[in-house]
Amino acid sequence: MEIRRACEKDLAGVHSLLSQVLTVHAEGRPDLFRAGTRKYTDGELLGIFADDAHPVFVAVGDDGAVLGHAFCEVQDFRGSNNMQPILSLYIDDICVDEKCRGRHVGTALYQRVIDFARELGCYNVTLNVWACNPGAQRFYEAMGMVPLKTCLEQVL
Repeated sequence: MEIRRACEKDLAGVHSLLSQVLTVHAEGRPDLFRAGTRKYTDGELLGIFADDAHPVFVAVGDDGAVLGHAFCEVQDFRGSNNMQPILSLYIDDICVDEKCRGRHVGTALYQRVIDFARELGCYNVTLNVWACNPGAQRFYEAMGMVPLKTCLEQVL
């Protein structure tokens, strides 16, 4: 397995993974997520792949198949009036193909993200986990992540 930045040849694999993520979210929160839709067009994904402020890493097998992805966003708080002057790396999305789970693909992707954040000099790595996805929360806690804040809602 190789972990590298995503490129055009990864489009189909990334779309497939994004669909798997959407299915989990739509099943857990059908009031918010629409199953069967696409999050990005090919053009939008290619733009994200090329954007150094939004790096996307993919885990690929020996055959070139995309086994997992990690969408990230570099957040720069160095110009903030009320925040400490830090760089942070936000993980917008990590997904491992359902057929590849249990093979440490997620751990390898997460470690690559951590290494990348360290290379940038980031203070921390953050992410959000939907309450309807307790398996993801357990994974991130096993990676050493701890709660930073709590987001609450009241559906009207």
